[in-house]
Amino acid sequence: MYRIGIDVGGTFTDVTLLNSETGQYFTYKLSSTPQDQSVAISNGAKETLELYGVLPEKIEYFGHGTTVATNMIIERKGAKTALITTRGFRDLLEIGRQTRPSLYNIMEDKPEPLIKRSLRTEIDERIMADGTVLRKADPKKVRELLRRLKDSDEGVESLAVCFLFSFLNPENEKVVEDCIHEVWPDVYYSISSTILPEFREFERLSTTVINSYLGPRMKLYIDNLRRRVKNVGIRVEPYITQSNGGVMSIGSTLQTPVQTALSGPSAGVVGAIYVAQAAGFSDIITYDMGGTSTDVSLVKNGVAEYTTKRKVCGLPSGVPMIDVNAVGAGGGSIARIDNAGALKVGPESAGAYPGPAAYGQGNDEPVVTDANVVLGRINPQYVLGGRLKIDASLSRKAVQNKIAGALNMTVEQAGQGIIPIWHAPSA
Repeated sequence: MYRIGIDVGGTFTDVTLLNSETGQYFTYKLSSTPQDQSVAISNGAKETLELYGVLPEKIEYFGHGTTVATNMIIERKGAKTALITTRGFRDLLEIGRQTRPSLYNIMEDKPEPLIKRSLRTEIDERIMADGTVLRKADPKKVRELLRRLKDSDEGVESLAVCFLFSFLNPENEKVVEDCIHEVWPDVYYSISSTILPEFREFERLSTTVINSYLGPRMKLYIDNLRRRVKNVGIRVEPYITQSNGGVMSIGSTLQTPVQTALSGPSAGVVGAIYVAQAAGFSDIITYDMGGTSTDVSLVKNGVAEYTTKRKVCGLPSGVPMIDVNAVGAGGGSIARIDNAGALKVGPESAGAYPGPAAYGQGNDEPVVTDANVVLGRINPQYVLGGRLKIDASLSRKAVQNKIAGALNMTVEQAGQGIIPIWHAPSA
């Protein structure tokens, strides 16, 4: 019998096939499919099994780590989400807390909220600090609000519901949930008293919003994943890696996709711990760079650091997770000249498609991979053992047209200039 593990990144998908009896393992790598990451997963599983002559029914375990949620937040490609909160608290999502990580950096900006102000709505309700109900939510007014959101031109796909002190008494949030079932039964929604029934309203609100922001896209992804894996002939249900390094079922993933915000990075930390211990090391720093993000974590005495106060791309999340610091710097990070004439790299990524200019898939913007091609650090003809062709002339053209020409320097100088900015994305 065999076990299979697949890690999906913004640019590449990696497959590992393990013989459960002998411990022998095999690896395979292919380009990700951003339009539907489950395509690369099913293709990767199928091609790996065929390559090594393993029947699909021999798979006894299917594990999956993904950066889909992470990249969705980094690149702001989640669902159009509306917030329903206590009257007077619609701006809490933007106000946040006074903590300033860079106290003396006058150029420091807080990340933009996932929900714009016009979609942050209020209900006249109130739960007191002891859990008693001061004002009940009026079902009639809730239904009216839901109808306005449903019929608006904003294209709302998801709802986040978070009331003050609902972790003590979810009564008013339950009223809204019942109205959602009645008025808008097919919309994706998250209730804070279910997602994170804990005190500290800003963190609970932020976590609930992230969950709703990820929900619709993640649901589509998971549904496709389940169907495609089954079509390959694999009989077991996939498990998804959580942000805490464990795994969760498909059903749990659909309900709380926020738990997968650092799925892939956490899986990498768990794997790194195993390898380090086998090599006799207990204190390590893990460094995991993909096409869109770079993830770093500290491991002491063979144990990863865990936290419930981690920020995902600057946004607080209260769910337990391995303490991984993710930044928008990867091989696919796009280099550009900003309005002030300065060279910038990321956080936008070319991903797997169109990918680097060198891939010949229509991208004319240089990315970090193109800079490395220009500098001779990457094979200028092919990667993945020849399965993915590279055209170095396209990298040179992109760097010349977008960077070198504007800065009056050679292509090599421009390529060399991109790398240090990529190494320090917060600069």
